Parts: sequence; structure tokens; C-alpha cells
Amino acid sequence: MKKAVLIIFIIFISLIVIISGKITFIDGNSVFKETFLNKKFTNLYIFVDITENKMYLISEGKVVKTYPVSSGKYKTPSPIGTWTITSKARWGEGFGGYWMGFNVPWGMYGIHGTNEPWSIGRSLSHGCIRMFNKDVAELYKITPIGTKVTIYGGPFGPFGSGFRILKPGDRGSDVYFIQKKLKELGFYKGYVNGIYNESTKHAIHSFQRKHGLYVSDYIGISFYSKLGIYLFD
Repeated sequence: MKKAVLIIFIIFISLIVIISGKITFIDGNSVFKETFLNKKFTNLYIFVDITENKMYLISEGKVVKTYPVSSGKYKTPSPIGTWTITSKARWGEGFGGYWMGFNVPWGMYGIHGTNEPWSIGRSLSHGCIRMFNKDVAELYKITPIGTKVTIYGGPFGPFGSGFRILKPGDRGSDVYFIQKKLKELGFYKGYVNGIYNESTKHAIHSFQRKHGLYVSDYIGISFYSKLGIYLFD
């Protein structure tokens, strides 16, 4: 009888050890990761807040995961606005092996990995949204072409956290908005593409002369004001 009880006790302890091992394995991440990747997400939407360098993956209106990211530098800002993922590809090591491109008219922007992981959490990219390679690999697998991506950079819409002085060669949501506004007023005849090019410069000079402003290639506060654009906290 005692021997039978001892055998049952040993079997019981063995089962606990086996189960404990599996629990440790689950906490170790890979089983959880498989479960996350195998889950069916619907109505996916990506929101990137570049003021805190975080990406929120949203399904059916609920945040299902948060990722740290790197966004554009001041001189090469990320494209503020809402875009669509129009392409997916397996790119090289510098892009962490994965690329998801947006339909931004003024350049090639998208989400990708990086060979500079120390940049994550900081605004150091050329405008793209960088992720840790393991994170972008995960996101790539569950994100279909057609997914909407909103990049938010502050309270002022296309102007992010405030006006910047624009000059020829600059690109961005603010340039796009200025072109659109000048086109509505009949000054800009070119394609609204978010690039401060020669056509944009010609329209800016025409607007400055018409409104008694000093003719310059630079767009500053006085130009914004004459165009009827004001920022309020």
C-alpha cells in the first residue's frame, strides 16, 4: 500500500515538473508569439505617434499591440497624415528584411526594420518608420496591403508640432498643404506632391508680390499668416 502511494506521489511530482516546464516555455515568448501570429485580426489599423515614437496596432477599434519605433529627423520628417500600405517586399539587411510602403506622393516612405537598433525610440530616420527587426517581421506577417496607417506628429495636423521655415527642396505634409492652398487660390499650377520645387517657388513668389510681402524663397510666419493659416494651442 505504501509502495503504491509512493509511486502515485512520484508520478504526481513528475507531472508538476513537466507542466512547470511548459509554463516556463510559454512565458519564454515563442508560444505566445505563435498564438499572436495565428490569431485572425480584422479591420487592422496602424497609428504611429511620432511625438512618443510608438506604434499602436489596432483591430476592431482596440489596441492589440504596441511597438517602439524610430521616426524622421527634423530635417527629414515622417509624412504626417493618413496613408495606405500599397506594397510589401522582402528587402535587405539595412531594412531588417521587410518593407511595407505607403502611398505618399512626395517620396518613398514606409515601415521597415533596421541595422541600427539603437535608433528605436528616437527621431533619427530619414522619414520612414523603423522598427526592431523581430517586430517588423511579426507585423509584416499579419498586415495586409490596403491597411491604413495614420502618422501623428502633434496637434497641428500637417504642421505637426508647429511651423517650420520652408525652403526649396523641402518635402512633407506642410509643403503639400501649402501647395494645395496656393492651388485653390489660383497661384499654383503644378502637381500637388509635397515637394518644394521650381513650380512651388514660382507660386510662392507670385503670392508674396500680390500681398506685399518680401519676395523670398523662404516661407515663414508672415507668409503663413497672409495665407490664412494660424496655429492655436
